[in-house]
Amino acid sequence: MSVQKLVFGYLPEERPPAWKLLLFALQQILVMFPATVLVALLTGFHVSTTIFASGLATLCFIFVTKGKIPLYYGSSFSYIAAIVSITGAQFGVPASDTLISQAQFGIIASGLVSIVAGLIVSRFGLKSIEKVLPPTVTGSIAIVIGISLAGTAMAYAFGFDTATAMAGGAVQVSDAWIVAMVTLLSTILFSVYLRGVWSQLPILLGILVGYIVAACMGMINFNAIWTGEVISVPHFTLPTISWEAVLAIMPIAIATIPESTAHLFQLDIYVNDLADKKGKPRQDIAGKLGLNLIGDGIGDIVSSLFGGPAGTNYGENISTMAITKNFSVWVLGGAAIITMIIAFFSPIANAVNTIPSAVINGACIYLFGVIGAQGVAIMLNRKVDLFSAKNLAVIATILVIGLGGSYIFKDGMIPVAGLKLPAIATASLFGILLNLLLSIPMGKKSEGE
Repeated sequence: MSVQKLVFGYLPEERPPAWKLLLFALQQILVMFPATVLVALLTGFHVSTTIFASGLATLCFIFVTKGKIPLYYGSSFSYIAAIVSITGAQFGVPASDTLISQAQFGIIASGLVSIVAGLIVSRFGLKSIEKVLPPTVTGSIAIVIGISLAGTAMAYAFGFDTATAMAGGAVQVSDAWIVAMVTLLSTILFSVYLRGVWSQLPILLGILVGYIVAACMGMINFNAIWTGEVISVPHFTLPTISWEAVLAIMPIAIATIPESTAHLFQLDIYVNDLADKKGKPRQDIAGKLGLNLIGDGIGDIVSSLFGGPAGTNYGENISTMAITKNFSVWVLGGAAIITMIIAFFSPIANAVNTIPSAVINGACIYLFGVIGAQGVAIMLNRKVDLFSAKNLAVIATILVIGLGGSYIFKDGMIPVAGLKLPAIATASLFGILLNLLLSIPMGKKSEGE
């Protein structure tokens, strides 16, 4: 008599018990928090407003997609340079309300682009879109997204900023590096060896272990938790018309579509793997690309209406879901609500901010690598022919332009003809155009060629 193996994990529609849901939600918040806050600091947007907008946009995304697509909406790095061109921000210094309001108008325009793209995809179907965005493109972009963040994770794990690391800062065994390695190894060991409910909390547990070690080494300022007022309403601003902001920010939406597509294909693979193991019907998540893009666009609009930056579905959260086999939309909705509450309670936000960069980036060494590995999974799942000269050309150029541009140029912006183009977006567009060009029939080859 065979005994069926118990499979742990939650499909998008499944809801964990309340206490588990809370723990899973906190785990999702921890992995999205640092990047979302960093975007606010870099663009001149208000941190508490950005946090609030992230949660609200996630709830709107879940509502628009009818709870069928488990994704968390956080601030996008792709828009940083375009937004800064409007706000003129200095790190950590909020821009004036006038400049933020102008940038908000540009972000709304970018949201409309995503919505239009989603409507086109919904009209013509996924197969038509795959001619423009084949797995050679989406898989390569996923690899670039994950590995391009490797430098940031390693630099901050060592206790450097990226500029110091790029300048050849001396590598030494610092307190930060010790804490990062403890966090990384704890997270990996928890994800590999824990069973049952605990197997779904490896990132949360790894960060907790790292935090305790950091506290023992005197790296945490607990007094910072209680600075400022306990309750503080986020600084909301309304958009004002600015066609300059539209020209600067709106085109970025076109370049982020491949990134969003790659995220959706990643989810499709991992959700259906869990569905197969649980003996449940497979879910056509990849077929909801149009709905996903519409949700993305509405998320941008909702975020910008309150004074938040443009956003995207976070690879860190997707990695967390893939590692933990927890794709419950209820968990992401809970995380969104808790995030909005955090925006109003300074001690909670301050407590999260006391987590040392070395702890977060120790876990991110694992998370960012998983994002890259998911890109490989996309190509394996779609049976990409890696002996095809066309496929190799597309994959190779996307990887080199995306990764090379991210590492060698400041802030990942490639200077071209007086412009600064985001490396990932540039690699995406180049790969799309190259794939279309190489798909044009050049005449039938004669035998022997």
